[in-house]
Amino acid sequence: MIELESAIIAPPISIRHQRVTVADCTVVVPTYNERENIDTLISQILMYPRFRVLVVDDNSPDGTGELVATLSRHEPRLGLLSRPGKLGLGTAYLQGFRRALAEEAQFIFEMDADFSHNPNYLPLLLDAAETSYDLVLGSRYIPGGGTSDWGMMRRFISRGGNIYASIILGLPIADSTGGFRCYRREVLETVDLNAVRSNGYSFQIEMAYRTRQAGFRIGEVPIIFPDRRVGQSKMCRKIVFEALLNVWRLRFGWI
Repeated sequence: MIELESAIIAPPISIRHQRVTVADCTVVVPTYNERENIDTLISQILMYPRFRVLVVDDNSPDGTGELVATLSRHEPRLGLLSRPGKLGLGTAYLQGFRRALAEEAQFIFEMDADFSHNPNYLPLLLDAAETSYDLVLGSRYIPGGGTSDWGMMRRFISRGGNIYASIILGLPIADSTGGFRCYRREVLETVDLNAVRSNGYSFQIEMAYRTRQAGFRIGEVPIIFPDRRVGQSKMCRKIVFEALLNVWRLRFGWI
């Protein structure tokens, strides 16, 4: 098995996307009521020529899906995967991963729609994936990373959850719950996506764990994670409880 690593990687002097004309990177963005954010987010991601955006919308009542459908008619690097309702974060990403692989993406990214994940970090994650790692995590909990605008309880739950998962699963990762990351396509082709069972907060933990179990190298780059600009957080007690339970299920091979 290849050793898993965590590292701080300095911003690249020459961003690789400037030398490649093919859009071989797909950013999967799950949405539910993100109309106020999504147009601006898409525009900022597509400033990078190597990137495409795939929005996975769960029939948002605020019309997020309809807006993306309209935008996609004039932008070939924007795609929409519409679902009938709220089916969970994990299944949204899995469906997005499968679509991205079918469309020949070489690097597949996860990203929130609420600007807690800054699109300016995308080239940094890509550079780390191209040069050093199979899975790159945008990390709040290594030197240079952090959070802003968070209350004490949210900080406690997030930091504690990462320590909890790290100890039980033996993951030498500082931020295994973060949803800003980049996979090389070989990872998602190798990991059995049909076997992934987590569908909430623990989805990120399970994917990192399965990636490590498959022998791939994992690295972390620092990011600053602010609170969302507008709208409401999707976090709830049920999602946290599922994460606490699923870590043990993973540990004993029950999922």
